[in-house]
Amino acid sequence: MDISVVVPLFNEAESLPDLYSWIVRVMKEYNFTYEIIFVSDGSTDESWNIIENFSKEDTNVHGIKFRRNYGKSPALFCGFRKAQGDVVITMDADLQDSPDELPELYRMITEDGYDLVSGYKQKRYDPLSKTLPTKLFNATARKVSGIKNLHDFNCGLKAYRRDVVKNIEVYGEMHRYIPWLAKNAGFDKIAEKVVQHQARKFGQTKFGGWNRFFNGYLDLLSLWFLNSFGLKPMHVFGFLGSLMFIFGFIAVLVVGGVKLVAICQNVPAPLVTNSPYFYIALTMMILGTQLFVAGFLGELISRNAEGRNNYQIEKEM
Repeated sequence: MDISVVVPLFNEAESLPDLYSWIVRVMKEYNFTYEIIFVSDGSTDESWNIIENFSKEDTNVHGIKFRRNYGKSPALFCGFRKAQGDVVITMDADLQDSPDELPELYRMITEDGYDLVSGYKQKRYDPLSKTLPTKLFNATARKVSGIKNLHDFNCGLKAYRRDVVKNIEVYGEMHRYIPWLAKNAGFDKIAEKVVQHQARKFGQTKFGGWNRFFNGYLDLLSLWFLNSFGLKPMHVFGFLGSLMFIFGFIAVLVVGGVKLVAICQNVPAPLVTNSPYFYIALTMMILGTQLFVAGFLGELISRNAEGRNNYQIEKEM
């Protein structure tokens, strides 16, 4: 199979017929063998009924229906797991991504030899509340990830060599950082293609600009930490914990030393436990010990949790 098109969606019933017809027209025009995988992320409208009708009429259409809304990353994870095409292309269901881009994305993977090609919506039709946070976020993501040639990490229109999607794990809200996940997995032939961005035809965007902006930075910080210290967490937690413990221990010695000197000189001195510095020092030692073991254990446990990518799928075709 040449292409698997993975389309995550949430309440996009109005857009689906146009999107499906457009994809099919492009696939037939270029004689691609293909499949379309629609992932309904807990949609409450008629989206799933429409997908079921597509599947009955067209054996190239498959669907995954979540019982509830999990988010875009889980939808992509399940779509990637099901995809069989040599090239896997993701796109949003709101008709803002053009299926006419698919042949060139496919060519860049198969002929130019890229592992991943990310779309770049150079001219956008989104409101300022969405475009401004996006620009700030992308500038930071380029700096932290070291992938200097990408201007739009969050563009839903991306193409992947099949090996890429089968060897990365997309969870939480990490769909924004798939290029970085691919790079960390050894797929570093990453390119960008300017793609056409169209104004939304139906409904409103499902993602708030500033909310996504702040969540994106938290995810970026998490991914930076996991990439830098995920396999060597003691390098950061051990250092900070040891530093705090040592300062606390030195402070305890100083407080105790002052008391001891006073005793040796027969000078009345308050109890050590009456000094606030004693409790500050003791707190530092306790926090240092906790920091040494607790912080990274929670992250490592969550990363290896058995049910982290165990999503409740109601139906699958």
